[in-house]
Amino acid sequence: MADNGQAMPYFNAAYDTKRRFCSYWHQIDEINRLAPASLLEVGIGNGFVSGYLRGRGVRVTTADIDPGLKPDHVASVLALPFPDRSFAAVMCCEVLEHLPYEHFAQALRELRRVSQGPVVVSLPDRTRVYQCMFHLPWAGTVRLLMPWFRIPRKHRPDRIDAHAWEIGVRGYPRGRITAAMREQGLRIIRTYRVFEHPRHRFFILDGTQG
Repeated sequence: MADNGQAMPYFNAAYDTKRRFCSYWHQIDEINRLAPASLLEVGIGNGFVSGYLRGRGVRVTTADIDPGLKPDHVASVLALPFPDRSFAAVMCCEVLEHLPYEHFAQALRELRRVSQGPVVVSLPDRTRVYQCMFHLPWAGTVRLLMPWFRIPRKHRPDRIDAHAWEIGVRGYPRGRITAAMREQGLRIIRTYRVFEHPRHRFFILDGTQG
């Protein structure tokens, strides 16, 4: 269930596409890079990521507003039931866009509060890009996402995902989103879009300063 209380269709072919599993790979890869002693995943989804990470030996705690998904804790990202700095790292992917934007800052504060520093977030990005991939004998396979300028469109909620807002639609440029992150004391270490699923943009954040 999304954090706005709306049921999500996690277990069907329309939702769990090949490109979405590419995004799951990036979630797993970021946590493997961090190698945290403990991880809080906010938004359990279909449970694939937390299940895989546990199989790799990561101590994962899950939180979700939907009890039907059987998270470890039924809770909203706006009020996480954990003391400050409870987890070595926190991950929240494809969740915050389901909240009205006026709750975005509060959600970021909560994610930073319960983390000892690292916070991994992904959000939908509607900015249009071209996917370019080619092979060079001396450089291997090169993958590029080439921006394509267009006037931002008004947001239209997706029939499947029911997002309240997205990066790149009218009123929500990426600069506004990154400014909100910095205002909550989160330093942006890097950000990127998944080549196979450019609609998903990752933010690797650090909340130890600010």
